[in-house]
Amino acid sequence: MRYPDLEIDLLRAFTTVAETGSFTAAADVVGRSQSAVSQKIIRLEDLLGRPLFRRTSRSLVLTGEGERLLSAARRMLEFNDLAVRTLVDSAEVERLRIGISEDFVPHHLPALLSKFASLCPAVRLELMTGLSCNLLAAYDEDRLDIVIAKKDGRAQRGRVIWREPLMWISSNQYDRDPGEPVPLVLLPAPCTYRGVAIKALDSVRRDWFVACTTNSLAGARAAVAGGFGVTVLGRSFVQDGMQVIRPSDQWPALPMTEIVVIGEEKSEARIVQPLLSFLTDNLAH
Repeated sequence: MRYPDLEIDLLRAFTTVAETGSFTAAADVVGRSQSAVSQKIIRLEDLLGRPLFRRTSRSLVLTGEGERLLSAARRMLEFNDLAVRTLVDSAEVERLRIGISEDFVPHHLPALLSKFASLCPAVRLELMTGLSCNLLAAYDEDRLDIVIAKKDGRAQRGRVIWREPLMWISSNQYDRDPGEPVPLVLLPAPCTYRGVAIKALDSVRRDWFVACTTNSLAGARAAVAGGFGVTVLGRSFVQDGMQVIRPSDQWPALPMTEIVVIGEEKSEARIVQPLLSFLTDNLAH
């Protein structure tokens, strides 16, 4: 059996009349004329095929059917208002799509997110973490508003907010004959760290081979700590069980790595400006 569809406008008039006890009072609440409210109730009764009020010259009382409808009508109005509020409020909420490089994970990200939550409680954050090259690609495809990432050697863009020296890093147990090829732990191209390591070893004509390829900085650090080989990372990635190999004829000195912020010129950047100020102030210490 197909039931009639109940109009929200009619249900709202019905609940208002039931709660105020008269067409006149209900008309004042909904901002319509008394006759308009009365017509809505008549339409609703015709739609349901039964009276909802007992009318006398002195009173207006719900019938048994009206009492049963009232509870359901209130719930339907609540669901209606919830659905509308969800759409309207979400359209007004500011959103920020931010990408943060793994170079900041786990050292700076927790404090950064905590500060963001306190500075921007009304902003809905969409966070992407990963390798800098992937974040920059997502930014170029307009899937991110702001990116904090390692400077891309191919495209010199963004404002530098942090510099850190790169280091040759190995496990504490690493002690390979200088005459043997260097086992490298590398990320896939076009990773900047990969290019720096290979270029440095080639500059001193030292042989090398890829002992382990990993898709994340966390994986690279784990592989090095596990003894797979040597990698190039920022100084902050050194952890227990690792050692820094000092520069020598066999281990060329390495450049600095730079972390940049990209997207500050966008309108969404104003949301993140207090966060960037907090970040640069703390990185300076």
